[in-house]
Formats: sequence, C-alpha cells, structure tokens
Amino acid sequence: MITLICAVLLLAAGYLLYGKLTERVFRPDGRPTPATSHPDGVDYIPMKTWRIFLIQLLNIAGTGPIFGALLGAVFGPVVFLWIVFGSILGGAVHDYMSGMISVRMNGASISEIVGACLGPAAKQVMRVFSVILLVLLGAVFTTSPAALIARLTPDWMNTGFWVVVILIYYLLATLLPIDKLIGKLYPVFGAVLLMMAVGIIVGLVAGGYQLPELSLTNLHPEGRPVWPFMFITVACGAISGFHGTQSPMMARCLTSEKDGRKIFYGAMISESVIALVWAAAGVAFYGATGGLNAALTELGQSGVVYDISVSLLGVFGGALAIVGVVVCPISSGDTAFRSARLTIADWFGIDQASLSKRLAVTLPLLAAGAALTQVDFNIVWRYFSWSNQTLAMITLWAAAMYLVRHGAKPWHSLLCALPATFMSGVTSTYILMAEEGLRLSRAIAYPVGIGFAAVCAAAYLYQTRRQTQRSL
Repeated sequence: MITLICAVLLLAAGYLLYGKLTERVFRPDGRPTPATSHPDGVDYIPMKTWRIFLIQLLNIAGTGPIFGALLGAVFGPVVFLWIVFGSILGGAVHDYMSGMISVRMNGASISEIVGACLGPAAKQVMRVFSVILLVLLGAVFTTSPAALIARLTPDWMNTGFWVVVILIYYLLATLLPIDKLIGKLYPVFGAVLLMMAVGIIVGLVAGGYQLPELSLTNLHPEGRPVWPFMFITVACGAISGFHGTQSPMMARCLTSEKDGRKIFYGAMISESVIALVWAAAGVAFYGATGGLNAALTELGQSGVVYDISVSLLGVFGGALAIVGVVVCPISSGDTAFRSARLTIADWFGIDQASLSKRLAVTLPLLAAGAALTQVDFNIVWRYFSWSNQTLAMITLWAAAMYLVRHGAKPWHSLLCALPATFMSGVTSTYILMAEEGLRLSRAIAYPVGIGFAAVCAAAYLYQTRRQTQRSL
C-alpha cells in the first residue's frame, strides 16, 4: 500500500513540477488557437477546458492502462517505476509536446508535425506508419470490448454481433462533428473511468488484499527479461505513440495555449494513476505474479478484468467497472479511426467540411479494421505495442528538433531528446529479440539496440550544433 501511495504522490508532484518545467520550455502564449481563428463546425470546434481534458483522457486511455498494466504487472512491482517515471519524464512530455506543436501548426496531424521537424522523407514514412498504427489500434479496440460485452449478454449476441455494432458506432463517431457524440458522451464516461479505478482500490483495501510493495526483482514466471519487454508491454500507462495521434485532435478544440498542461500533461498523469491501480490489483487479487500470469493465460485480459471487477465490487460495482472497461476501449477505437481520417485528409488535402468526402475516407478505414478483427487478438496486440512505442520514439525526436529550431536552448531540448534516446534503445532491442521480430539473442540484441540509440543521439547532437551555428 505504501508503494502505491508514494507512486501516486510522485505522479502528482511530476505534474506540478516537471509539467511546469515542460510548459516553460515550450512557452505557451496568448496567440489565437486554430479553434478560435477558423472553426469549421466539424473538427475545429472550441470547447471548455474540463471537457477537452475528459475527452483527451478517454481518447488516450482505452484498454492500454488496464490490459497493459496487468501484463506488465507479471514482471512484478518493478513495473511501478516504469509507470511513474516513464509517464513524468517521457509520456506526459510526449503528449504535451505533440498537442502544443499541433496547436502552433494549425492542428496538424502527427505525421505532418514529424515531417516539418525531421524532413519530407520522415513525413512520408510517418503518414503510412501512423495510419497503419491507428487502424491496428481500431481493430484491437473493437475485438476487446466486443469479447467483454459478449460475456454479459445472451448467447446469440456473440463477439461477432458486437463487433458489427461497435463498427457502426465508429462510423457515426468518425463522421459526426466532434462536439456531438464524442463531446457529449466522453465527459460522462471519463468520470466513470476514474470512479472505476477508485472503486477497485477501495475493494482491495476493504477485502484485506495485500498490495504489492516495491521490488527491483524480475518476477516474470517465464523469465522474460524486463529490458526491453516490460517497456513495450506497458505503453499507455507510461508512454504511448498513439497519444501523439490523439493530441492533435484536441489541439483543434483548445481555446488557449495556456490550458495545454492541464489537458495534455494532466491527462497522461491521470492515465498513469489508472495503470498503477490495475497493476496493483492484478498482483494483489491473484496473490503473486505467477497467479496473475496463469489467469491471463486462461481467461485473457478481458476475463481477468471481469473476474477482478465482479469479485471486488459486487453486482452494482462490478457493472460500473465493466462499463468503464467496455467504454474506454471503444472511446479510443472511434478516435483512432477519426484520427486516421484526419491524417489522410491532411496528407491529400481533402476538405473535411463535406460529409461525402469524410465518408469516402472513412469507409475504407473501417473495412480494413473489420478485416483485422479476424486476426488473433494477441498477435495484433504485439505488433501494435511495438509500432506504438516506435511512434512515440519518432515523435519525441521530432519534438526535440522543434524546440531547437524555435529558439529553445540546446539543454532545454534534452527534455525530449533524453526519453527519445531511451525509447530508441527500447524499440530497436525489442524488435531484434521478440517472437514477431528477428528472435536474436540478448548477446546480439542488447549491444545493437544500445548502438542504435547512440547513433540517434549523435545525429540529434549534430543537427543541434548545425542549428546553433545557423543562429549565430
């Protein structure tokens, strides 16, 4: 219990202190935002700060901080360190910078931001990469809630039935103006998501469960190494490239740059609290990492969530928790497809004020997502996890170069460059070792991964020096 309390306090301190530092480095001001300078009634719509915060939280949360945290907890309480410091030093900085740079670039999608900061070649790669990632995520966040709802409904309402229902909802949420379905429903469900986390903790304490305390020992039952696997497994609770695709969507609704820390940095910190709760709940409920791992193998992530929620909170509380777990992936799935639509629209310059043009972009995206729902969930999730963290790495490098090119002192850009270097090592090492990658030994993957991170850091320092010389 002490570890969990300290972790939450550290996250709060991170928001107040490191979040403030991040804000000072970026230097928000009173200039007009895209939502106030040219609202279009579809995507560029001014909204209140509290509403944008709750929408952003629902957008970025999904099942990531729940499923990912449960899978990460199999490594043991060491996962708490990654969730806390990964969020403060990496994830929240990533989300803030991607959102605020988008505000400065007229609500540009993440691929356009990367292109402006890292060059035309990077832009083309990121356009393709981000659309693929978003469709993958849309598929993941279709199958996982569909499987969970199917457990609670009559047999004829099976997973396939709910997949179709969810895809129909995605069509509406992707096409309609953002202040309709998303703007009205998300604040309510954002509150449910937070209430669910509180309810789980209360249930654990009231039930006398022993919450895990901090240990640096790797407790993974199968001996899977912490580096790099834990840092890929726990994405949304610590740092996630998907968030960089969502922040620009909210950047189009922001009415003041000075609210950016509350929305972008704050939503990431809040998501990390949710991840902490579920990581602690997984180990405490099943007694040890071995028990949690066995439950995940037997029941799957959705089954474990159902098991914990109903057992801890009873019928009413369990229903509340299940609603939160069903709603949050759907709320990320629809905005994943919406972000994919906006990315393609930015790519080809398609006017999104026209319903027919929005429909022409959306239908192929949903068709691709529907096809991916037929692929095994665990396979899709593994590829999504690596792609997700790779996108985060690229976004952080782009943010570092943005700061350098817009007058920030070189050491200020380290705010982004240091986590970018770390994630360069994580993602490269993972794809060298993973089953879906090259399956190389640690003896090869570790030095090559570290070498790749060093090369990226050297390239950044070279570009920083060139930019400094131009400014003299």
